[in-house]
Amino acid sequence: MNAQALETLQQHLLAALSAPPSEVRRLFHGRGRRYPGLEHVTADWLQGVLLVSLFREPEPDELAALEALLLAIGETPEWRTSGAEALLLQHRYLPESTMQALIGVVPEERVIEENGLRYLLDLGRKQNNGLFLDMRYGRQWLQERSRGLRVLNLFAYTCGFSVAAIAGGAEHVVNLDMARAALSRGRDNHRLNGHDLTRVEFLGHELFKSWGKVKKSGPYDLVVIDPPSFQKGSFALGKDYPRILRRLPELLAPGGRVLACVNDPSVAPAFLIDTMAAEAPQLSFVERLENPPEFADIDADAALKVLLFALRD
Repeated sequence: MNAQALETLQQHLLAALSAPPSEVRRLFHGRGRRYPGLEHVTADWLQGVLLVSLFREPEPDELAALEALLLAIGETPEWRTSGAEALLLQHRYLPESTMQALIGVVPEERVIEENGLRYLLDLGRKQNNGLFLDMRYGRQWLQERSRGLRVLNLFAYTCGFSVAAIAGGAEHVVNLDMARAALSRGRDNHRLNGHDLTRVEFLGHELFKSWGKVKKSGPYDLVVIDPPSFQKGSFALGKDYPRILRRLPELLAPGGRVLACVNDPSVAPAFLIDTMAAEAPQLSFVERLENPPEFADIDADAALKVLLFALRD
């Protein structure tokens, strides 16, 4: 982070704070590699909280310069009129992802909104806060197309897709994730939006040991697959994604669709398209969903991949 890079970051943040978004948004996406020297920096607007995250350890002088810049932003007219309450710096490269309050305090929880829906975030305790902002268009797509559907949400995390589906009129959603604490937060998210929880199932199981339970609640009109790239002891993308895809036809209702996602920069869309063709040839590739413009990347293949497939008649 040289002086020019820091000036670029300052300009982006001040411009964003001069007219802050009404909902949660990424304000700066250095990880898209469009801003030299800032590839490890992101900034998110959490409706009153500005969260700046570092994904690699900076040199001590770089960190000091960044902190000075952020504190200076807190003295600007843009900051004062933005309604911001806190400016946080998260050190994502540390095992505990330390959260540092430069202005204000670290709120342990914060309710934010996206597409008119409410979600509860955890701040200062975990690496991820509970909602992946780059999946905004995916959740919106589902919300607009889920009326009357039965949906299976694999690797559900805090059930963002489920909240969007129920809000869009889904008949029933099954959420599966081995992290029961994340599913508990998913229940909280549904309650925040006044949803009928009798239409939602939460299965705290490891997928490959639970096919019977998953199949029992089917067949499904839509299956969402949004796995981690790697989860020690439970999921490795290259080995385990094909195992999921080959079981899809037995889970889907006639005309069923699959929203398959990958967020590993080293994995191109061809991985999903080719693997689906090999493991579940009954499913045809339809389209790749666009990513939100604030997540622009110099290489589209490195950005989030959200691909739609449909079961052939």
